[in-house]
Amino acid sequence: MKSFIDIAPHSDFSIYNLPFGIFNDAQNDQKRVGVAIGEYVLDLCKVADLGYFDFLGFSEDWADSFAQPNLNEFMALGKSVTSRIRTEIQKLLLEHSELEQYQAEVLLPIHAVQLYLPIKIGNYTDFYSSQEHATNVGKLFRPDSPLMPNWKHLPVAYHGRASSIVVSGTNIVRPCGQVLPPNAELPVFSPSKNMDFELETAFVIGKNSELGSPIDISDTPDYIFGMMLFNDWSARDIQRWEYVPLGPFLGKNFGSTLSPWVVMLDALAPFRCQPPVQDQVVLPYLQCAEPFAYDIQLHAFLETENGSQTLLTQSNFKYLYWTMQQQLAHHTVNGCNVEVGDLLASGTISGGTPDSWGSLLELSLGGKTPITLTDGSQRTFLQDGDSIVLRGFCANNEMRVGFGEARGKLLPNNRQL
Repeated sequence: MKSFIDIAPHSDFSIYNLPFGIFNDAQNDQKRVGVAIGEYVLDLCKVADLGYFDFLGFSEDWADSFAQPNLNEFMALGKSVTSRIRTEIQKLLLEHSELEQYQAEVLLPIHAVQLYLPIKIGNYTDFYSSQEHATNVGKLFRPDSPLMPNWKHLPVAYHGRASSIVVSGTNIVRPCGQVLPPNAELPVFSPSKNMDFELETAFVIGKNSELGSPIDISDTPDYIFGMMLFNDWSARDIQRWEYVPLGPFLGKNFGSTLSPWVVMLDALAPFRCQPPVQDQVVLPYLQCAEPFAYDIQLHAFLETENGSQTLLTQSNFKYLYWTMQQQLAHHTVNGCNVEVGDLLASGTISGGTPDSWGSLLELSLGGKTPITLTDGSQRTFLQDGDSIVLRGFCANNEMRVGFGEARGKLLPNNRQL
């Protein structure tokens, strides 16, 4: 397929992708739904006003969903509708389309718009689904038995804080909390000194389920609208002191960064692949006749205040031991209901070699081995002014489907202690 829009060969936003997001611009401050294509945003409100969706049975519900400040109403139309809309947009953007004559009206340069958190997040759950990451972290504290006995029987997770998830480009303030200094017996109140990133993805729920009704693993794809990049910022020293016995709390809930574009599973379909072989037989509700993962290449960069950028890690979504299907099936097996806009994150995605580890905790071996950056400076954990930039994409000889970036800068905490 070829578009009438000039799209760079390595653009994340090819005609094969068409991710959805929320934007406004200087001429129209109404937040509304757009689609990324090359270096532009397609304004779906204007496309609808021109009548290009009418023959699909365009209704007031559809029109209203394009004019909302989040994607929730659009996703709630159902995948049978949203997939048709995406297919029609794809046709409209092909060369020789009638829409070409209106491109000055419906297309805005992406650098000229403001992007927002694409979804209204009701609930947020973060998983712990990379065997390599769980093993690496476990070895720091339990060298002889890094994986807990339950780890290969169920997708471990915790419920996080939805209100502090922010869109890419939002600064993160270094959090304060209780920490236990080395060789101390009592904690002190202090800004975190062990700030970390976690290279993750997330998927968003596009369909409500009923309270008390588990989602069968074969039905889980119907509930997953799309995927994004996710950085689960972590204060390791706060986390280390607080996590026993109930798990992460203040070390995690001060801020998480989400990319602004939601890539639909339709766009990722050509990149489906088999997940890792699970060497432990799981209970029937977690067994899937056709398990799937996606070959998504993931990168994390550290950018210093002087503009120097260092590639910290290269990983891949397909490394995850537990699939999205299993995560969602387990999440609801007790009757927990999910709602449109709920966000489920993967947990840190690490591979089997050090250059694919997805956090500084792993890369620096718990802070013991400094990492040398491109500008010659060193890090074990993040310094004030450092930015973390996550990028991800799928590619083959015919097409490229990317996620853009999830970017956040760490600011100092100027609170008077």
